Amino acid sequence: MLGSVKSPFPSSDFSSFLLQAQASGAKVIGLANAGGDTSNSIKQASEFGITQGGQSLAGLLVFLSDVHAIGLPVAQGLVLTESFYWDLNDNTRAWSKRFAAKYGGKEPTMVHAGVYAAVLHYLKAVEALQSKDTAQVMAKMKATPTDDPLFGKGEIRADGRAIHDMYLFQVKKPEESKGPWDYYKLLETIPGAEAFRPLAESACPLVKQ
Repeated sequence: MLGSVKSPFPSSDFSSFLLQAQASGAKVIGLANAGGDTSNSIKQASEFGITQGGQSLAGLLVFLSDVHAIGLPVAQGLVLTESFYWDLNDNTRAWSKRFAAKYGGKEPTMVHAGVYAAVLHYLKAVEALQSKDTAQVMAKMKATPTDDPLFGKGEIRADGRAIHDMYLFQVKKPEESKGPWDYYKLLETIPGAEAFRPLAESACPLVKQ
């Protein structure tokens, strides 16, 4: 770590902060923001020639829809982590095709996939119990391994954390993309056991019960 700088929230001008990061000589500039702030940061970094100069950007919270809005010419090279990508495998592609058909060709983000998987697991627990009792359903959800076409196999820990693989992606260059929404290339798969804080380090009161 060569340093850090805090910016106001929300903000539309990140020039001074980006120039400080550029002057640091850091190989990677981490963007610990989200939404419009992240988009503006990425756009301005490109305008100042920061990414063209060899420094890389890493977004701590970036969605596929953000990259779509920014465009590949500006977002190319950005490194990010996501739990889901529509073009990851046959299962994600099949589900995403159904999603896109209902939403004007838009591909789902990890939030859409996460809500679907969470509701599906909840409904499985309700069906197994034939009850919607909150405490019983929660206990059943934690006792039953998660398994769906979007995230694969996983579990819900005692602290309520859903454990599944995470993925390190890099945004493609325009010439690498085969068409609309083909934006990511997979760099590394992070096993669920390594992607989340260990249960032993959790401060959640549920763990102590």
